[in-house]
Amino acid sequence: MTALEAMGERARDAARAVGRLSGADRNRALAAMSTALLEQTPDILAANRRDVEKAKQGGMTPALVDRLRLDENRVRGMAQGIRDTLALTDPVGEVMEGRRLENGLQLRKIRVPMGVIGIIYEARPNVTSDAAALCLKAGSAAILRGGKEAFESNAAVTRALRHGLETAGVTAAAVQLVEDTSRETAAQMMRLNRCIDLLIPRGGAGLIRTVVENATVPVIQTGVGNCHVYIDESADPQMASAIAVNAKVSRPSVCNAAETLLIHSGAAPRLLPSIAAALREKGVRLRCCGRAASLLPGVDIEPADETDWETEYLDYILAVRVVDSLEEAVEHIARYGTGHSECIVTESYANAERFTAEVDAAAVYVNASTRFTDGGMFGLGAEIGISTQKLHARGPMGLRELTTVKYIVNGSGQVR
Repeated sequence: MTALEAMGERARDAARAVGRLSGADRNRALAAMSTALLEQTPDILAANRRDVEKAKQGGMTPALVDRLRLDENRVRGMAQGIRDTLALTDPVGEVMEGRRLENGLQLRKIRVPMGVIGIIYEARPNVTSDAAALCLKAGSAAILRGGKEAFESNAAVTRALRHGLETAGVTAAAVQLVEDTSRETAAQMMRLNRCIDLLIPRGGAGLIRTVVENATVPVIQTGVGNCHVYIDESADPQMASAIAVNAKVSRPSVCNAAETLLIHSGAAPRLLPSIAAALREKGVRLRCCGRAASLLPGVDIEPADETDWETEYLDYILAVRVVDSLEEAVEHIARYGTGHSECIVTESYANAERFTAEVDAAAVYVNASTRFTDGGMFGLGAEIGISTQKLHARGPMGLRELTTVKYIVNGSGQVR
């Protein structure tokens, strides 16, 4: 038996133990995990500083270093995220529907724990605490496999979480971190059907594609966000600028940040110069189509090519394209979007209705930044990820999306 298989067996046993706990017991464990994070903040930050230094030496971009970096406020935010999860309604045992059949059988469809949930993610230590908390609240055990760039941070966070579990009298095997960050171990985890019930990749397009193409464990795709802001001909100038800037620069390294700005040709001469100036003031590099470039004379821009429309930059880079109609904007999004988050800025009710009806994405916004696609913002508490597929879960994935169902059938001697 390999080390990962042994971990899976421990997780399977832990899942059964966690599944037997009452909601109150799971909440006590979550409270202890939150407290342990705060108590062990110095150790977590020391580990994170080592990871950040290695990442810088390795040439990681500033935006991705920002994803990796922790400080006291971010650790407090992680601890508060666990507290927020604690306060959410427990989904386990919820009766989704019930009915009586003609033969007298009583059927109830209820939510039950998934079992063992595996999460493969990149250099984001906050995912460690978010994923562990959500899995535990939903009655499941978690096997976590973070990227090598954040290994020391993830290990320190996991030690704190496991200490909290033990303090609350819950098996520490409910939260386990894969210490071998090699590709071989990741591939093995993708095929651990006997122990893992669901696998969730969180990270860039390459990671998610690798998991989807190689896993035999059921997978939910998350995260890749080639998101668009479309500025309609009737858009309010101030609103258009504020949304375009916020969607790109408030945190460019996350999946709900905008990567392409589409602007109607009827609005572009009036609005694009001021929007471009606001973006450039924030350090954003613009990659423009020919029509957009012609409206920005003297501005240091880069010409866009086909690859720019399909790129998730996760950086201070924004592709810009002028379109002649709402239809053209929708067609562009259909061709290049990843089904994550899309926005229209418009004063036209008819155009807003058409955009929301025709754009196929997990979240479609009218006159609001794409940056709101987030479990916390949607009132779900800490999220496990943002699903861009259509089966089982779509959009920010909270507690309900981490459960499955069971039919309870009560009879009085019926046979078939």
